[in-house]
Amino acid sequence: MKYDIPYLLRLLLLNFVFCLSSISGFSQSAEESNNSVFQDWRFKYGEKGFEFRSGDNNYLLQIQSRLQFRFATPSDNDPYTFNNFSDNSNNVFKVNRSRLKVGGHAYKPWLKYYWEYELGQSNLLDYRIMIERWEWLNIKVGQWKLEFSRERRISSGAQQTVDRSILNRSFTVDRQQGVELYGRLRTKGALDFNYWLGVFTGSGRGARENDDKNLMYFGRIQWNMFGENLGFTSSDLGIHQKPAAIIALAGVTNRSPYTRFSSSGGGVLEGFEEENPGQYRINQANLETALVYKGFSWQSELHWKNIQDRVNNQETKLNGFYFQAGYLAHQSLAWWPEPLEIAARYANFTPNTLQDYYLDEITLAFNWFFKGHRNKLTMEVSEFDLETADVGIKDEFRFRIQWDISI
Repeated sequence: MKYDIPYLLRLLLLNFVFCLSSISGFSQSAEESNNSVFQDWRFKYGEKGFEFRSGDNNYLLQIQSRLQFRFATPSDNDPYTFNNFSDNSNNVFKVNRSRLKVGGHAYKPWLKYYWEYELGQSNLLDYRIMIERWEWLNIKVGQWKLEFSRERRISSGAQQTVDRSILNRSFTVDRQQGVELYGRLRTKGALDFNYWLGVFTGSGRGARENDDKNLMYFGRIQWNMFGENLGFTSSDLGIHQKPAAIIALAGVTNRSPYTRFSSSGGGVLEGFEEENPGQYRINQANLETALVYKGFSWQSELHWKNIQDRVNNQETKLNGFYFQAGYLAHQSLAWWPEPLEIAARYANFTPNTLQDYYLDEITLAFNWFFKGHRNKLTMEVSEFDLETADVGIKDEFRFRIQWDISI
């Protein structure tokens, strides 16, 4: 049996209303409850997709899908070892991401919910409840991407380049399950801060239990230098007439079998293939900056990571950094198309500070915004350089083009 899209949306809304009705203890019959609720509801298409809102604004349901089509040559993977440079030789065309997003609030505007599902890989990525009644104190429970890294926290659909830098694989904390306190503390002067404090299982996305009694502890403090919280965004599509900037410091400590995380869950870096319970104590920090002004945008991260192998009694230190800038050049060049943004990034990664091993990335990208980040075409060219003491220098170029659209 086939169903059209409006029917499926009505069915989803009906299920949503019936759930709320039963939880709230409505005494009228299901038919009477359904009719009375629908008479007062409003429907529109907004910034976050299809939107259903009650007349008193106590209930909101937002539904959005996102598709990402990508072509890459000679490969879509970032090279990390000498063999990666030699083996990357396959042209790639794929649906890189296919997401369904549902969010809104229930009972009160400050009781919010959100979940996100990856259709292509059948993964439940995010599911969380947020209590945001006060600006200075909010609470979040569930699973989501931690606010440790700006690059990782920005949605893959809102990046200035086709994807994140070579640092992301080794330094991201990614999605975790737990509880977090966060908020904004500010005065009328220069004291304007955001903070995040959280405790998590520390086993990555989809992990239902920890491998031992040790938990992950996370903290971030962010100074909003000119009195505006930039959030986790990149391009200056709003064309700020006054500068807005942040400086943030984040830290994480965790003990688990894993040395890296991704949207697939816990994983391992090269050289850490053993995965015993509680084997690795990870301590890491990130110093972050961001700025937007008159179409120009800037962001940077400086990472440190310490891996303590408690089984083999070894310690490894990693570090890396990137600088990234973008510009909507029609602000200064009359002939430049208004929807076109140029962006560039330089990243450097040292996988072990005790070895002569360095990996560099230089990326140049162009974005054509049909409807902001919700509908854009991105083209980029990247160069990767690997330098080791025994092999020397190995380099590779990569071309990618991507269409990202949210509906």
